[in-house]
Amino acid sequence: MNKLGNYVGGRWIPGEGEGQPLYDAVNGEIIAYASTSGLDFRSILNYGRNNGTAALRKMTFHERGRMLRGLALHLKNHLEEFYDISYRTGATRVDSWIDIEGGIGNLFSYASLRRKFPNETFCTDGDFHLLGKGGTFAGQHILVPKEGIAIHINAYNFPVWGMLEKIAVNFMAGMAAVVKPATITSYLTEAVVREIIASNILPAGALQLVCGGAGDLLDHVNSQDVITFTGSAITGQKLKANPRVLAENTPFNMEADSLNCIVLGDDVKEDMPEWNIFIREVRKEMTIKAGQKCTAIRRIFVPEGRLEDVCLALGKTLGQTSIGNPHNEKVRMGALAGLTQREEVISQVQKLLASSQIVYGSLDSVELIDADAQKGAFMSPILLLNQKPFESEAVHEVEAFGPVSTIMPYRNLEEATQLAKKGKGSLVCTIVTAHNGTAGKFVLGAATHHGRILVLNHACEKESTGHGSPLPLLVHGGPGRAGGGEELGGIRGIKHYMQRVAIQGSPSVISSITHIYQPGAITQVDEKHPFRKFFEELQIGDTLHTARRTITEADISNFANLSWDHFYAHTDHTALEGTLFEKPVAHGYFILSAAAGLFVDAKKGPVLLNYGIDELRFTKPLYAGSTISVQLTVKEKIEQEKREPGDIARGIVKWYVEVKDEKNELAAVATILTMVKKKQD
Repeated sequence: MNKLGNYVGGRWIPGEGEGQPLYDAVNGEIIAYASTSGLDFRSILNYGRNNGTAALRKMTFHERGRMLRGLALHLKNHLEEFYDISYRTGATRVDSWIDIEGGIGNLFSYASLRRKFPNETFCTDGDFHLLGKGGTFAGQHILVPKEGIAIHINAYNFPVWGMLEKIAVNFMAGMAAVVKPATITSYLTEAVVREIIASNILPAGALQLVCGGAGDLLDHVNSQDVITFTGSAITGQKLKANPRVLAENTPFNMEADSLNCIVLGDDVKEDMPEWNIFIREVRKEMTIKAGQKCTAIRRIFVPEGRLEDVCLALGKTLGQTSIGNPHNEKVRMGALAGLTQREEVISQVQKLLASSQIVYGSLDSVELIDADAQKGAFMSPILLLNQKPFESEAVHEVEAFGPVSTIMPYRNLEEATQLAKKGKGSLVCTIVTAHNGTAGKFVLGAATHHGRILVLNHACEKESTGHGSPLPLLVHGGPGRAGGGEELGGIRGIKHYMQRVAIQGSPSVISSITHIYQPGAITQVDEKHPFRKFFEELQIGDTLHTARRTITEADISNFANLSWDHFYAHTDHTALEGTLFEKPVAHGYFILSAAAGLFVDAKKGPVLLNYGIDELRFTKPLYAGSTISVQLTVKEKIEQEKREPGDIARGIVKWYVEVKDEKNELAAVATILTMVKKKQD
């Protein structure tokens, strides 16, 4: 008897007893048995917290990012092994690509986000705030990794993507994970985890896997843990109501199945490219993964005058979809994940039939290629028609989690917006329109009830990832029925696994803690010019006080001629009445250039190039006769990785530049970035 392993406490162990049989979705054969009976979930969570999280918290964002990249590269070497197993879930090659390579893509995406973070174990969050008039008391938010463990309870439809998209985020944040995949497809998740563990890339305890029931897992959580759930709203609400979860106020991020919709704009005619785009998008979302996607289109809203034409067009394209054994290259739609899932879909369709009618497909028969309808979990795509969407509640409440969608009419854009919102919250909504005004009005009207809205037209169709594809850098979740949570979202997602804390104190204390210089903090002056120092030698707070320079009328005139900037405020004495200026004012960019002339050390040295300017502000007008000086301070240091072995070892240094006039009043402030060579390669 083949039993799946649970990877817990640093070793692979099977659960006790026979366990739950797991079936091949295509031919009904038993693949393996899964069981978590006998596992000590309290010990599992403690092992992850005390080992995996403890190790990850000590790593910097850059180290965690490189770890993710290494893991992604390792998994890419085993794609065909994963594809072979994925076919048994009923998925076609295209379905599996979304699940497997899409999941690995999330690892790459989050690995690249390391460049958005400092090479630290923590990061700042938001702006620095001076809280006292004297400039001696300030505040700053920082984010630190939580000390708990991420518990991921995943759905059956994406056994690889569902795991990798979540652990990519918690690993980047510095937290270990326990993954509990849906049991019926957990054999594919287990295969991927075996390769992850075999790679020896992750610290011990960073990832644990349980294949089977959740047991009393949630009875042992604490306030430092984070729970994520993907699945039905009913199950999610039950788990969220666990007394321990409530007592500990453990964060619970839920992504529930939702009645997502697509709207055909009333401007779209059959001879427009948007018409074909709409038909293709609906067909794709009904048939990819056999409609088993939390983002799949369940409700289709079209102008009432085009209802018949859309029904005919969708029926025609669905009729061209070949169904059967996903191993067969001719097949475009495979099986549902199992016979139980097919029975559930059919029962939900029966509820919808009380107020709708089937206009394409059959619940009783399906034409297959290279497959047996009695053994495999196959079903025909089902397109329903509901003529009265404002009177029918079931179509906005009942979800058939398979290749099923309902088409409904609307009279105007306001009605389309109201119908979209009748789903009471969804993960995603799409509007297909060639009219930007229509798009804007719909988006702003429907935004409160959706986590993501795709505006689809011929301009973006070729590059669009489509209605059903969550993206690593955008939030995945939605309000109301969709669970009210957020996943992914780039940096936003990482923050879910970190604790935000406001620190207060003097600017010097905050600068010392954050390793970022803030105005008013203590500085240090060295006889050695900071541009003569290598990256490693520079310290936060290193400061240069420059000589002075007096601005002349010739400077202003010459800069205008050189830059071709003859704006009246710089050059026309007669045009200043009613302005903020007493006389022709010096160009702001001249002031910055003059400042650079004061603080730059001209000789060849460790500074390789100017990398950019951030947060430039001109705070006071300067005229001919004004005398300026500059205070240049090392604000922050950012490590840079070598892209190729022969690259020069270097980092980015942020300099806080303060330009003051003869009254010692601030006239300009900026953060200037330079690329600085390292002393040690």
